Amino acid sequence: MKSISISTEYITLGQFLKLADCIQTGGHAKSFLQETEVLINGEPDNRRGRKLRVGDTVVVAGCGQFSVVGQ
Repeated sequence: MKSISISTEYITLGQFLKLADCIQTGGHAKSFLQETEVLINGEPDNRRGRKLRVGDTVVVAGCGQFSVVGQ
């Protein structure tokens, strides 16, 4: 499981996908989420504005498993 470090209270799923190198630009987030299964803490979610906080786990099909950690 890879760790993605954030320095703010939360990060949106769209921003997270870019940091995790699952997408090239933020503009790809919407179409990527329509086509790819994403589990946040074990629950499916495809909202690019979903807020992720420290301690959340994210599984992106074809990209990997990630945990959100603070700096």
